[in-house]
Amino acid sequence: MTRSFNGPISRSKERERAFLIGAPLAIVPALGFLPAITFLIVFPRIAHGRAIGFVVVPACAVLSSVGLWKLALGAVQKPWGIFNALSFGALVVLLVIAGYTGLFLALMTLKL
Repeated sequence: MTRSFNGPISRSKERERAFLIGAPLAIVPALGFLPAITFLIVFPRIAHGRAIGFVVVPACAVLSSVGLWKLALGAVQKPWGIFNALSFGALVVLLVIAGYTGLFLALMTLKL
């Protein structure tokens, strides 16, 4: 039987990989979610905007959830290090993005 080595270097690489893959996967689609809803679905500015929006919005949701999963795993792994702090910071940034997205979507429903 072969044993896999899960030493501190390999765990550090896993955390680094989780942050470097998870942060862009979580933050970039979250930033694109509100403009996609606004300009493609609610007030379509281009031809076939709603059809494009119904493809883009679920893709943003799936990519963001995968990135969120990676960030959450990277934030709680022990021993604590710089990538845990960076993953936690990215989660806080994602929380702020979700907050203003929800606020603007609620304001848009009041104006409709």
